[in-house]
Amino acid sequence: MAILLHNGIIVNEDEQFNGSILVEGERIADIFRGDVPQSVMQQSEIVPCEGKYIFPGAIDDQVHFREPGLTHKASMYTESRAALAGGVTTFMDMPNVAPQTTTIENLEEKLAIASQSAFANYAFYFGATNTNIDQLRALDTSITCGVKVFMGSSTGNMLVDDEETLRKIFSEIHIPVAVHCEDEMTIQRNLAQYKAQYGDEIPFDCHPKIRSNEACFRSTKKAVELAKKCGTRLHVLHLTTADEMDLFSSEPLAEKQITGEVCVHHLWFTDADYAEKGALIKCNPAVKSEHDRNALRRALADGKIDVVATDHAPHTLDEKLRPYTKSASGMPLVQHSVLAMIELCKQGVFSLPLMVRKMCHNPADLFGIEQRGYIRKGYFADLVVADLQQNTIVSKDTILYKCGWSPFEGITFSSKIERTFLNGTCVYENGKILDIPKAKQITFRH
Repeated sequence: MAILLHNGIIVNEDEQFNGSILVEGERIADIFRGDVPQSVMQQSEIVPCEGKYIFPGAIDDQVHFREPGLTHKASMYTESRAALAGGVTTFMDMPNVAPQTTTIENLEEKLAIASQSAFANYAFYFGATNTNIDQLRALDTSITCGVKVFMGSSTGNMLVDDEETLRKIFSEIHIPVAVHCEDEMTIQRNLAQYKAQYGDEIPFDCHPKIRSNEACFRSTKKAVELAKKCGTRLHVLHLTTADEMDLFSSEPLAEKQITGEVCVHHLWFTDADYAEKGALIKCNPAVKSEHDRNALRRALADGKIDVVATDHAPHTLDEKLRPYTKSASGMPLVQHSVLAMIELCKQGVFSLPLMVRKMCHNPADLFGIEQRGYIRKGYFADLVVADLQQNTIVSKDTILYKCGWSPFEGITFSSKIERTFLNGTCVYENGKILDIPKAKQITFRH
């Protein structure tokens, strides 16, 4: 039977209007403004949405779901279910797992795991190293969202610091080259200074001084200059500083070769929050000053930054709550990223159409995701129904991450994700994941 999301406030393509969405099978069959024909009403299962908001499902272009090899922290099963509860219907997972996704064989292994255990739609980045350029050249670009390049600190052998290898990657790879930009030499110099002063017990509010604005700017500037020289389709991940914003343009997304992403936690927290949150908001690149946060917010609004994501990176509490030099960097966010952005919209920082553009439309356009990211006739029905009059309290008993904690714990958001539809099926409703695996592998038109 067809499903009719009836009489909601649809937010899509830079407008919001009262309307209804007809879902047949996996796809959006029709969109109605105002009244719905009686024949459609009679032949459909009605989902009442009066007073509720309907968005496209969010597309998170940067997550670490920790599988394979690091499943004591998280798994595709646990984190993709948390994503659905947060209104995120598609995720793109990073390659720094064990073994790292730096061979086609390892990519195929991850795809096989996801086909059995992912509850949200999925795609994977391929990791670059100093020695795997032949693997990069052999990628099937229709199923690979991008190539991840660490141009700063990394784990294992994924720090790409050979200049000739970087030039080849930037010149020869024609799908998005997604870069983590922090200058390793700057970080190590700063770290040595603070270790000399504090030993391992460096205060956490020193984190943005160690992984500093200078470290970010130097690396991002290098990446942007190389991309301009090589004609690279460059995507700079998790931008954090006001200085970096001068390296990006506000031209329409379709005209850009160089794009940028900001993460929810860098739009929400500032260095003042280390006093309360400490290790829980330690991440790379670091949460920085209010000045930097405000610059990121302005850049998102004026088009210099194109995408909002999470860099969802869970660790166990034991791994987090250690002295600074031994504390893991990263935090879990996919269950609350849409709620946090709605909250910023309700505070007047952004508009709901802007939020939808940056979390849904732009990721689809930037990566060439086929028939997703919009509420359009014929597109896959990845949809979120949100009640902006109901609260969501972030507490241990509602957190779905395997690690069991959130940097937002104790916060009450003034909105609630009521339902999430994935490929036409309701998979989350009023606090419960419905165990109906409907996830699909995402394909791309690069």
